[in-house]
Amino acid sequence: MINLIKRFLIAVLAIASFHVNAAELDIVLGAGDVLKVSVFEQPDLSLEVRVSESGVITYPLIGEVKVGGQTPAQAERKIAGLLESGGFLKNPHVNIIVAQLQSQQVSVLGQVNRPGRYPLDSAKSLADVLALAAGVGPEGGDLITIVHKGDGTNQREVIDLASMMRNGDLAKNITVSGGDIVYVERAPKFYIYGEVQRPSQYRLEHNTTVIQALALGGGLSLRGTEKGMKIKRRDSSGSMQVLDAKHDDLLQPDDVVYVKESLF
Repeated sequence: MINLIKRFLIAVLAIASFHVNAAELDIVLGAGDVLKVSVFEQPDLSLEVRVSESGVITYPLIGEVKVGGQTPAQAERKIAGLLESGGFLKNPHVNIIVAQLQSQQVSVLGQVNRPGRYPLDSAKSLADVLALAAGVGPEGGDLITIVHKGDGTNQREVIDLASMMRNGDLAKNITVSGGDIVYVERAPKFYIYGEVQRPSQYRLEHNTTVIQALALGGGLSLRGTEKGMKIKRRDSSGSMQVLDAKHDDLLQPDDVVYVKESLF
């Protein structure tokens, strides 16, 4: 029984090790990353070093080594090859551990529970990145803006998170890369005032109608009437429009619903 348990634990550790190594293969080293480099049975060659802005580290015996843009496994083979070709060691076994992953980070801002910068130790989807930031906050809206940083250019992409979830359209669950910025917009609001029980601002949900807005406001006050309700709305030029409100009219962000007092 004990041997069976041991074999089980060894299998579990082997699986865990596989997952760690598999994730590590996805890492691409870059400026600011801190690496712990060691060579088997060569303690004098163990050091902790930061990758320079040009993607270079300085290593004993062989000098500057370009590791930027490479995976840890590729960098291990490169350093081993230089140590061997330089006549310093025969068949060296080089190991690199990424102590701090600074180059592959994503900034998650706006209405999330834990805004900040998060390292990407493997390929992450938009949903994965939002989970790192503890999800969308209570004031967060449906729209997520992603700014992709390219070679001297930035590209902007807007994802409707609620629509993606409703329709199960995982094609919109795009991959987020190091240097990207993810911004969660604040949820749009509408306002209702006049003869209602609870005049205030409210979150504008998808396809909110005037009658639903009235219900959110607690319904009519004792002096209120549904006749003659108005919607105050700014047009694209910023001018205020006053529209007659029908029960089934859909509200837009920042609309103001006014409920009149009954004359009788």
